[in-house]
Amino acid sequence: MNWDQLEGKWGEFAGSARAHWSKLTGDDWQTITGKKEQLVGRIQERYGVAKEEAARQVDHWSDALQDIVEASRTH
Repeated sequence: MNWDQLEGKWGEFAGSARAHWSKLTGDDWQTITGKKEQLVGRIQERYGVAKEEAARQVDHWSDALQDIVEASRTH
């Protein structure tokens, strides 16, 4: 999913992100507010992974959201 679209609809997708990265705290989520680089940084910090791995996880998650959104439009 285009990150600008995702950021604009963050309220709709934040629950999915929270479920996916449960180690992130409430304070983390307040800081992230739909910003991709903030999400990547917090994942990197909380999960102890490299920035590239955190970015890969975020991209995979956003791609999966795109698939869900597209599937819901065709039904």
